Amino acid sequence: MNCQECNKSRTVSESALAMAERTIRRLWITILVLIVLMAGMAIGFFVYESQFEDYAESVEIEAEQDGDYNFVSGGDLKYVTEGASEEDN
Repeated sequence: MNCQECNKSRTVSESALAMAERTIRRLWITILVLIVLMAGMAIGFFVYESQFEDYAESVEIEAEQDGDYNFVSGGDLKYVTEGASEEDN
């Protein structure tokens, strides 16, 4: 192997390494940008959702009938049998 072939292979190797370094650098920048965008979306979601109020309200119902009671409270259907508490159901 003569010196010209050594220089060619070294040049090809160095250029391939330089290209790989640039590609890896671009990938890291892309990953960091995606992480920042994901964090921004999460913050935006929490800011958007904070404008809505969630509250729970307990209501006790007394009735003269026998059987089961079904009632809606805050958008959720509660099913309570007579004589049992909500924790039991």
